[in-house]
Amino acid sequence: MDLTQQVDGYCERLSPGLWAEPLNAVTNLAFILVGLWMWWRSAGVPAARGLSVILLLIGLGSGVFHTYATQWAGLADVLPILGFILFYIYLMHRDVWRHGKMKSSAFAVGFIPFAAATTPVFTLIPGIGSSAGYMPVPLLIALHAWLLRPAPIARGLAVGAGLLVMSICFRALDLPLCRVLPIGTHFIWHLLNAVMLGWMIAIYRRHMLAAPPAGR
Repeated sequence: MDLTQQVDGYCERLSPGLWAEPLNAVTNLAFILVGLWMWWRSAGVPAARGLSVILLLIGLGSGVFHTYATQWAGLADVLPILGFILFYIYLMHRDVWRHGKMKSSAFAVGFIPFAAATTPVFTLIPGIGSSAGYMPVPLLIALHAWLLRPAPIARGLAVGAGLLVMSICFRALDLPLCRVLPIGTHFIWHLLNAVMLGWMIAIYRRHMLAAPPAGR
């Protein structure tokens, strides 16, 4: 793989250059602002603050990708997202399911084969394109919500899954709607994702503040 190779996969990008995707670049500020807000809100909940730091990195990595638009910048974009997913799964099993650290780690790592097995199914949905790779995430969140019902966090997880599905729809529509909407819809994916990830941190924080200490 040539890490310096240019990537042109978004409606807004019509030419090379740092500011060829101004909306896609600037809307990454939403991740940073929400991350800072949740850091401030999460005093006393160290893991929630850890998630907030990863959210800041998501904003920075995505900002780099939508300005430099290279393969190496793409890694800066996707790796913090993967980190957030794996850490959140770990925390869900450690602090909500009350599993041990080893078992919680195994569930987190298990997301990778889960995503590899389910992504090809989502590629069969017409028009979803590369966004199929994100669909295992709301599926997993929805499964957790169903299994944890009627606990209060289950309702929060269900809302998070719905927000993410809506967000993925705007990501998938970016190129198909390009002729009628030249700015694309990818920037809406950023805005909704920032809200969704902030929400996921908030419901974890709320659970931790309400739950009795784990006996481990």
